Amino acid sequence: MTMYAMEFESVGRRLHAEGLVSANFGNMSVRCDRGFLITRTGAFLDNPGEPVFVPLEGDVPREASSEYQLHRAVYRSSMHGAIVHAHPVHAVAISLDRDEVVPEDSEGLMFAAMIPVATGAPGSREMADNVTALLQEHSIVIVRGHGTFCAGKTLEEAYILTSLAEHSCRVLILAGRTKDQGPGKDKRK
Repeated sequence: MTMYAMEFESVGRRLHAEGLVSANFGNMSVRCDRGFLITRTGAFLDNPGEPVFVPLEGDVPREASSEYQLHRAVYRSSMHGAIVHAHPVHAVAISLDRDEVVPEDSEGLMFAAMIPVATGAPGSREMADNVTALLQEHSIVIVRGHGTFCAGKTLEEAYILTSLAEHSCRVLILAGRTKDQGPGKDKRK
């Protein structure tokens, strides 16, 4: 098992243990020389196996995650070193009625004063473009009804941001703060 495979497995197990992913949903990647390593399509993140190398330019191996085009676009246009895509249920739920999430818990306020909500069908060019644009200025993006994309310097940092996003969304739901927080909306209505 390579060093990257061990890191992917460690982070994947934490994501699964926290309930941030289930079954074979989600994916992870890490930037490397001339491309990135990404989980295999259909991989269980708590036991993902060896990651697949995808070049920044050129053909993509069939076994690469179906979300490779989003990861590729982010690495082409930013300095992010790693991406975690998960399906945390509270973040997905709160994204259904919002254009953005404004955390009210102390950790959320400290690390993500605002989490934008993007649109686009999973695996689509539209979703890849929307998330890539938002990850230029934010480290966390929620795709409406789909899941989070968190980008950091390392896979561990991207995992922490994923956990943080879910925690902040769970706090809002438990506090009854489920009204729309779109642009110009009062978050305490």
